[in-house]
Amino acid sequence: MADLQSIKNIGPAFAASLTGAGITTAEELHAIGADAAYTKLLENGTKPHFIPYYVLHMALQGRPWNDCKGDEKKALRCKFDQIKAGSFDKGRSELEQFLNRIGVVDTK
Repeated sequence: MADLQSIKNIGPAFAASLTGAGITTAEELHAIGADAAYTKLLENGTKPHFIPYYVLHMALQGRPWNDCKGDEKKALRCKFDQIKAGSFDKGRSELEQFLNRIGVVDTK
């Protein structure tokens, strides 16, 4: 089983977050994919942020983290917003979810 850090763009801190969310090997991360992995991170208490989400996508494709641009980045942003709303905003009212999406609600 390969270490998470064997994947391009996954450093010690990101690997620790993934491990804390129950993803412990590179094979497991590849098997569940970026969306499911990011959902697990949110459910484990990681504060949502778009950059780590798309870095994870680029990592699993073996691409540089900053290779995500244009329409691909826009599509990933839409998916990120869906994941965030479905995982991070559970238990919040529709208004609180909207305020969270625009950065107004405290996400502690």
